[in-house]
Amino acid sequence: MTKTQKDRDQGVARRRKDAGEVELRHRVRPGILTILADLMEWGEHTERTECLQTLLLNVHALGRDQAAALLQPPRHEIQLSETVALQLYQEGAREAGRLDRQDQ
Repeated sequence: MTKTQKDRDQGVARRRKDAGEVELRHRVRPGILTILADLMEWGEHTERTECLQTLLLNVHALGRDQAAALLQPPRHEIQLSETVALQLYQEGAREAGRLDRQDQ
C-alpha cells in the first residue's frame, strides 16, 4: 500500500524525534548573511546548515580557550583627533549655553 504524504511526514517527524533533533531558527541582518555567504563560498558549501554545522564542529574542536577567543564580539576603539574633540566640546558648550538661556 502506498503511503500518504501525511504518513511520510509523521515517519520523518518520528525519526527526527528519536534522533533527538532540534530545529534552530534565528534572524540575521544583511551583513551577517553576506558573511555567511562568504564562508559558504570559501568552504564550498551549498547549504547554510551544512556550513553552520561545520563551523560549530571546527570551533568546538579548538578547545575552550581558543574557541573563547574566537567567540568574543569585535570591539572597536574610538579615538577622536584633537580637532574633532575640540569641535565636540565647542558644540556641547554652545548647546549648554542655549539650554541655560531657555531656562531663564
